[in-house]
Amino acid sequence: MVTQPQALSPETVIYPESDGQPMADNTQQFRWIVTLKENLEILFADQPNVFVAGDLLWYPEEGNNRLCQAPDAMVVFGRPKGDRRSYQQWKEDGIAPQVVFEILSPSNTGIEMTRKLLFYQQHGVEEYYQYDPDRNELVGSQRMEGSLSEIPEMQNWVSPCLGIRFEITADTLIIYTPQGEPFLTPVELAQQRDQARQQAAAAQQQAAAAQQQATAERQRADRLATRLRELGIDPESV
Repeated sequence: MVTQPQALSPETVIYPESDGQPMADNTQQFRWIVTLKENLEILFADQPNVFVAGDLLWYPEEGNNRLCQAPDAMVVFGRPKGDRRSYQQWKEDGIAPQVVFEILSPSNTGIEMTRKLLFYQQHGVEEYYQYDPDRNELVGSQRMEGSLSEIPEMQNWVSPCLGIRFEITADTLIIYTPQGEPFLTPVELAQQRDQARQQAAAAQQQAAAAQQQATAERQRADRLATRLRELGIDPESV
């Protein structure tokens, strides 16, 4: 007697938290992924229903744990912040990430990146950005009439969803916030914070010194007025 294996119900399917691949192949790729994710997190820090993640497995269909992708960074509007082991779309009101980023490394192949593009196109991504830091090449795609179409010119392109602007220089890519501030690495952010703290401390010291000087001058004027009165002179008449 031959028995047929029973199909697993969607509730019993296990969705792995890792695809077994490293987040990055080298320090440059890792720095870009972290910089993107952290700056996007900062950009939407005061918006509770914008979820930002990096290298998080996204499962678009319940019951299919083979259909997944882990964008280097992704932004989901309409979903609350919070930790997740994976992004299981059917548990997220069916909302797909609207914006995804991929940072290339020398090990990425054309076939691999084509598969990612097709995945993002099939599963509802609105904007897809792919940056190769070794070649300093940026490719963007935007959903038009149901499919992702390549953006003809990325220089100074402003993301419709995020409001960020892309500037390609001779050496690198610079991403600007809607307020015109460049994305910074975590080290640069820490240095900026320390500099702001030092400037605030210096300003406080200057204010304290000015207050001390004003107090000293007022005390000197009071002593002079007292001395004039002792001499029978009205200080107001001097």
